[in-house]
Amino acid sequence: MDMPASRPESPRPERDRPDGCPGARRVHVAADGAIGRLRFPGGSLPAPGFAVLADLAESFGDGDIHFTSRGNVQIRGIRDVSGFADAAEEAGMLPHPAHDRVRNILQSPMTGRVGGLDDVSELVHAFDDALCADESLASLPGRTLFAIDDGRGDVLGEAPDLGLVALGGGEYELVVAGAPAGISVPRERAVPALLSATRAWAEVRGEAWRVAESGLADRIIAMTSEAMGVDAGEASDAESFAFAHPGTAQIGWIDQPDGLVSLAAGLRFGVLPARLARAISHTRVPVHVTPWYSLILHDLEEPVAEQVVRVMAPNGLVFDRKSTWLNVSACTGRPGCPKSLSDTRGDAAHAIAQARLPEGRVHFSGCERRCGKPKGGFVDYLAIDDGEYEVTSVD
Repeated sequence: MDMPASRPESPRPERDRPDGCPGARRVHVAADGAIGRLRFPGGSLPAPGFAVLADLAESFGDGDIHFTSRGNVQIRGIRDVSGFADAAEEAGMLPHPAHDRVRNILQSPMTGRVGGLDDVSELVHAFDDALCADESLASLPGRTLFAIDDGRGDVLGEAPDLGLVALGGGEYELVVAGAPAGISVPRERAVPALLSATRAWAEVRGEAWRVAESGLADRIIAMTSEAMGVDAGEASDAESFAFAHPGTAQIGWIDQPDGLVSLAAGLRFGVLPARLARAISHTRVPVHVTPWYSLILHDLEEPVAEQVVRVMAPNGLVFDRKSTWLNVSACTGRPGCPKSLSDTRGDAAHAIAQARLPEGRVHFSGCERRCGKPKGGFVDYLAIDDGEYEVTSVD
C-alpha cells in the first residue's frame, strides 16, 4: 500500500530540563503552594470519588478541585505534599505510582451511551493496564497525551500525541501527532497497536515532550507498521469526522436511548468547590471529567436529573450551553502565579458581569505563556499591567 505523505516537521524546542507536569508525589510549586495532580484514565470517576476529592481539597489544599485541559484534576495550595500523596494513595487514587504522570488518557465521554461508532471504554482501561505494566514507559514525559475516540471526533480534536479513532465495523485507526496515521487494525489489535506506537515514541523521542514538536511522527508510524506487520496506507480524512465545539455540544440535558439521562455541566474557570463535589458524590452514578473544564453525570433517572439541575445550577454548575461562562477561560493569574501581571479570573468575571466581551471564545492570560489557551481560534486578552489588557484575535 502507498505510504502516507510526509508530515511537515515542527521546530524542535531546546529542552534543558524535564517537563514540569505535576503528579501526586512530584508536584509543581506555585506562589500559592504546591500543585498536585490526580489522573483518571478516560476521565472516569464514580460519583463517590468526588467526596474523596473534596476531602483532599479541604484537608491539604485551597478547598477547590481544579480541572485541567487533559481531563485530570488538581489540588492547589498544598502545604503538606507527602501527606497529600499518602492520602491520595490510601484512597486508591494513585494505583500506579511509577507511571503516575504518564496516565494522560482521554476518551469520548459519551461513548457507549449516546452517539459514536463503538464503545471505547474497555479499550481505555486495557491500554492503561498495558501502559502501566511496561516499566520502560514510566519515564515518558507528563506532557504526552493519549486519546481513544469513538468516531465522533471530540477527543481527536484535542490533538493527542498518540491515540486511536473508531472507523466503524470494529476497525480502528492509529492517531499520531493529532492526526489519523493510515494504520488500521481490528478492535482486538487496537491496544497492541497503540502500545507499539508508544514504545516507538519512548525509543526515539530524545528530549522532546510532544510528538508534533519532535518531527518524528513519520518514523513512529513506520516503526509501528513494522512492529504490527500492517502496511501504513492512506490516512482517513480528519475533516470527515463530526467535529463539534465540545464546550457547547456536550453541555446540558442529554437523553440516553435506555431512558436514562446524562447531565453535562460546565465549570467556571474549571473550578469545582468542595461543597459541590460532595453534592455530586451523593448521586452515586458514573461521572466523567472532560478536557473541556466540564463533567458529565451519567445514567440518572429523570426526576433525579431534574433535582440535580435545580440544586446545582444556582450553586455554580453551568447547564446552559448558551452561557457566556462556557466561552471564557483564564489562566490561574494572580495571586496563584507569580508571573501573572493581573488577576485574570477576577478581571474575566468582571467583564462577564458587565457583558462587555466579544462573542465566541475568549481567553485571559496573565503573561505571554498564555497557559490554558484554547486550541482553536479565540480572542486573546493578554495582561500588560494590573487590570490592563492587549486584545487581539488568534486564528
